[in-house]
Amino acid sequence: MTQLQSIISKFHRKKIMVIGDIILDQYIQGHVSRLSPEAPVPVVVQEKSFYTPGGAANVAHNLCGLAARAVLVGRVGNDPEGKILLRELRSKGIDTRGIVIDKTLPTICKTRVIAQHQQVVRIDREKMEDTPNKPVFEKIMNFVRQTLESCDAVILSDYGKGLITPQLVNFVRDLALTKKKIITIDPKVEHFSYYRNVTAITPNLKETENAIRNIKITSTMPEKLAIHFDRLCDNVHIDSAGKELARYLNLDCLLITLGEHGMRLFERQKAPVVIKTKAKEVYDVSGAGDTVIAAFTLGLSAGAQKKEAADLANLAAGIVVGKLGSVAVTKEELLEAVRSH
Repeated sequence: MTQLQSIISKFHRKKIMVIGDIILDQYIQGHVSRLSPEAPVPVVVQEKSFYTPGGAANVAHNLCGLAARAVLVGRVGNDPEGKILLRELRSKGIDTRGIVIDKTLPTICKTRVIAQHQQVVRIDREKMEDTPNKPVFEKIMNFVRQTLESCDAVILSDYGKGLITPQLVNFVRDLALTKKKIITIDPKVEHFSYYRNVTAITPNLKETENAIRNIKITSTMPEKLAIHFDRLCDNVHIDSAGKELARYLNLDCLLITLGEHGMRLFERQKAPVVIKTKAKEVYDVSGAGDTVIAAFTLGLSAGAQKKEAADLANLAAGIVVGKLGSVAVTKEELLEAVRSH
């Protein structure tokens, strides 16, 4: 048995908490044969429609697909979409006790219309609140306080929909550090300054570039971010920015995903590590970041070194980009990918 196979064999013993923006993804598939006489738009004849967990819910779905136990924490609306989402989550074995019903906001829903394997349009339904719903946040924090001890790691999945606030990040991070738990974050550009002193964050290249700009504009820290460019156009710029960003945020490691160019791992006191892509065919990149954070965190919780966990995350991402929609990688698929590579 290889080292990566040995790590995967421990996944079923792990329990990971996922806190973040829970989204319902709807897919409407069909075909186009003509343009509408009413406007210059294609007429899609619907053939099938289905729902999948999105956002933080897709992270939890990936964890369960990899045979781990997932505890999902967040909120849904008191509406039909919320009921559909809860039903989907429970059918996949996800622990939903940490999901709070918020009567003030609708369930976030993204509807994608796809014809001839191409996305025609995406319709988003969401409503942002001006101030956090205090009772909802108190319920969430109480659940985390009572439950985190039994988990091996915690993931913050930040889609910028209002749940992840500085107060919540500080609370979860401090609790995780006190209990010596791994804490990783799938980041939102505008919130990078929140993410200090955690195990890892996993931005893509575009998010990293935009985060550098955002930190320079908004940071109130007396210490300056020593990056004098915001376009990461080659390996030299990526390496320089990655090392400085990891130092500035005091991270154990930073994992930057680079699409078809693989990943770059930055650890304290170590040279950057290049991880080449393992994707055979790229069909749909939606949800790939969810797979990366799930596999990477699960690998760390199972005793993997950072490089080994990144290798597993890279293989897992290479599997899901060959599928339609935000889908979960399975333990069997990951084992097969390890054997193949």
